Amino acid sequence: MGRDSRSSILLEYTQDKVVIVDADGQLVYANEAAERILGFSPESLEGTDVFQFIHPEDRDRTRETFRRVIATDDPEMATERYRFQTTDGSWVWLESRFSNVTDEALGGYVVSSRDVTDQVASDRERDEMAQRLDELTRTIGDVLWMFSGDWEEMLFVNPAFEEIYGMDADRLDEDPTEFLSAVHPDDVSLVEEGIGRLADGEPVDMEYRVNESRDYGTWVWVSAEPIVEAGAVTRIVGFARDITDRRRRERQLAVMDNLLRHNIRNSVSVIVGNAELVARGADETTADRVEIIRRTGEELVESADKQREIIELLTEHPKPRTVDVVTVATGAVESARIRHPDASIETEVPETAPAVTLKEIRLAVSELVDNAVRHADGPADVLVRISESDDRVRVEVHDSGPEIPDTEVGVLTGDHEMTDVYHTTGIGLWLVYWITDFSDGFVTFERRDDGNVVGLALTRADGE
Repeated sequence: MGRDSRSSILLEYTQDKVVIVDADGQLVYANEAAERILGFSPESLEGTDVFQFIHPEDRDRTRETFRRVIATDDPEMATERYRFQTTDGSWVWLESRFSNVTDEALGGYVVSSRDVTDQVASDRERDEMAQRLDELTRTIGDVLWMFSGDWEEMLFVNPAFEEIYGMDADRLDEDPTEFLSAVHPDDVSLVEEGIGRLADGEPVDMEYRVNESRDYGTWVWVSAEPIVEAGAVTRIVGFARDITDRRRRERQLAVMDNLLRHNIRNSVSVIVGNAELVARGADETTADRVEIIRRTGEELVESADKQREIIELLTEHPKPRTVDVVTVATGAVESARIRHPDASIETEVPETAPAVTLKEIRLAVSELVDNAVRHADGPADVLVRISESDDRVRVEVHDSGPEIPDTEVGVLTGDHEMTDVYHTTGIGLWLVYWITDFSDGFVTFERRDDGNVVGLALTRADGE
C-alpha cells in the first residue's frame, strides 16, 4: 500500500472534519467526518460554496479570515469559531483552522474543523454565571472577600468593602492585611487573632469596629472559613456585614432594661414596705388583700429579673456548645427542691447526655419545674426525665397539674408571636422558648390524663 493510500485511509478515520477548498471557497474534498458532524455526505458537498452554510452573522467574518490567510505570502494559520448549518436545519459550532500551505496535488487549501458546540454552550453558561455573580457582588451590601491561605495575596473583594471599611480596595493588592488599618485600634488584636486561627484551619465569627472616617462607628460581623486542600489551607473566604443598626438597638435595649428594672425595684420596694406596715394593724380581710399586694409586687420583681435574663440572651448572642444536660438538669432540680421543699421533684436520667445547646438551658429547665410546682392544684408531683435517640437529647418535665392554656402552649412551641392583643401571663415561658430556639432545638407539648409533659428537643453531641 502506497503512502498516499495510507494517508487517505487515515484521513477518513480522523474525528475532525477535514475539507479542501479553492480560493473562492468551493469545496474540492471532504472526509467522512463531514457526514457524522453535519449530516452531509462528502459527495453532496463537492462543488458547493462552503460559506453559504455558515450562519449569516458569522459568514463575513469567517470569509474575511480565510481570504486574509491565503493572501499572505509567508506561511500563515488562523482559527475561527462559527455556526454551520446541518442537514436538518440546526446549527453546530465549528472551530476551524485555516492554512495557506498548499500544492498542486491538493488543488486547494486545507481547512480542519471540530465540533465545539458543547464547549461553546459550556463557555456561554460559565460566562453568564460569571456575569450574574459579578452583578451580585457589585450590588450586594455585604463585603465578600477571598485571600490566599497565607494571607499574602488578596484574591477577591467586592465594591462594598470601600463603603463599609472606608478604604480603597487597591491598597490590599500590595498588602492584603492593610485592611487592619481600617479597624478600631482596640479591636486590632481581636482581628489579628482571628487571622491566625483562619490560617491554622479554624473557622471564625467575630464582631469589630471599622472605618476611621466615621470615627470607627461602623460595626461589622465577619464570618470566615478556611478552604483546606490536601491538608493545607489554600484559600480563606468570608463576608463582612454592617451590623451598626443592630448594635445600636441592642445598646438602647440594654439601657431601657436597666432603667426599667431599677424603677420597678424601687417602686415595688415602696409598695411592699408600705403593705407590710398596713398589714400589722389591719383586720383579717384587709390583711388578706394586703398579702395579695405584697405577693404581686414580689412576682413583678421576679418578672423583671427574668426580663433581664431575656435581654442578655437577645443582646449577647451566645453560641451553642457541648453541655452535659444531665449535670445541668440535676443542678436545676436540686435548686428547685430548695425553693419548693413541699413539692416532690424526681429525676429519671442517664449517667450523661451531651448536647449542643446554650449553657442557659439550665434556666429553661428551672422555669419549667417552677411552673409545674406553682400551678399544681395540690401538692406538686414533678418528674424530670432525660432520654437520648440517634440525633437528639430530650429533656421532659412531667407535672400533675391542670392543662396548660393554649396561649401558653403556643408560646412554648413557637406557634404564636407576642402582640398587643395576644400575650401570655408569664414572661418565663418566652425565656424557655428563646433559649431552646437559640440552641437550634424545639419545644414540644403533650397533655395526658395525669398532667402535662413539656419537652426540650436538643441536638445530640456525639463523640464529645
